[in-house]
Amino acid sequence: MTLELAADPIDLTAALVDIPSVSHDEERIANEVESALRALGRFEVLRVGNNVLARTDRGLPQRVMLAGHLDTVPIADNVPSRREGGILHGCGTVDMKSGDAVFLHLAATMADPAYDLTLIFYECEEIASHFNGLGRIERELPQWLEADVAILGEPSGGLIEAGCQGTVRVRITADGVRSHSARSWLGDNAIHKLGSVLTVLQSYTARTVDIDGCEYREGLSAVAIEGGVAGNVVPDEAFVDVNFRFAPDRTVDEAVAHVREVLAGPLADGALGFEVTDAAPGALPGLGAPAAAKLVAAAGGRFRAKYGWTDVARFAALGIPAVNFGPGDPNYAHKRDEHVETAQITEVAAVLRDFLAG
Repeated sequence: MTLELAADPIDLTAALVDIPSVSHDEERIANEVESALRALGRFEVLRVGNNVLARTDRGLPQRVMLAGHLDTVPIADNVPSRREGGILHGCGTVDMKSGDAVFLHLAATMADPAYDLTLIFYECEEIASHFNGLGRIERELPQWLEADVAILGEPSGGLIEAGCQGTVRVRITADGVRSHSARSWLGDNAIHKLGSVLTVLQSYTARTVDIDGCEYREGLSAVAIEGGVAGNVVPDEAFVDVNFRFAPDRTVDEAVAHVREVLAGPLADGALGFEVTDAAPGALPGLGAPAAAKLVAAAGGRFRAKYGWTDVARFAALGIPAVNFGPGDPNYAHKRDEHVETAQITEVAAVLRDFLAG
């Protein structure tokens, strides 16, 4: 396959979807993207692992970064893509090959944008953060992440989604004593000890907070639970994983402290273990930065808060204003029936073209 970057971004989206690229298996799609960008002849192109980086250096006063991940969640019988009227079906149509297609199309068809451009297409966004390709670029090639504004092609329904929530995952562990379930009084059931944690989580009331006109709604949820040895054994080990999605006015430390506070009752006697297994800060909206404000204007002034964590937080930590702006309803991300409205791909491409044209 040879990617035709100047083709309609709808067709380009379909071509990208048709290249399977589950996390850790992005080599083929990275090869195609790299080859197509090099063929344009207008960009400095660099390949690091399965991350493809490209940029112009025309000496313009401002630089815009367009960034998108190449990987998808595991395919669920939804590759190759399928078009049905104004809908394109397939794994990654929403998250986020339609966004990648728009960026690649604009790179190929805008010979004289008003900004210098940096394009970053990176690996392993859909899995644990330590695999994320942006992290490797930040460590090894930080000069490539310099820009006046960063636009991530995450699905946002064609609206500017500003900032993002932070995320903390905590594992609550319980130990007990194993025994035959017919003589359960000789054991100490580890699963039962987690009941109070679930009770507290079920009654939790989430906070809603407004930041710069963006409303963020928090959530504290059990996302996994495990325990048990056999159908006739009282278990001696069990755990529950708890995920806290928090508004960007909290730091990670404040978020962890809040989880401890909420679970103070179950944790009080020291019988349960508490371990933070993953954490990433949120990002404040940052719409006041001049380049970000121009993008909001180009999008007709439409913006909202981003629910969920995205890599805008990485750019915010570097002091770079960043927003999410891409085709697709994020509610369909990762679903078996994932699909995108083709008109939204066209609309997002048009808005970004106007913005980049200055």
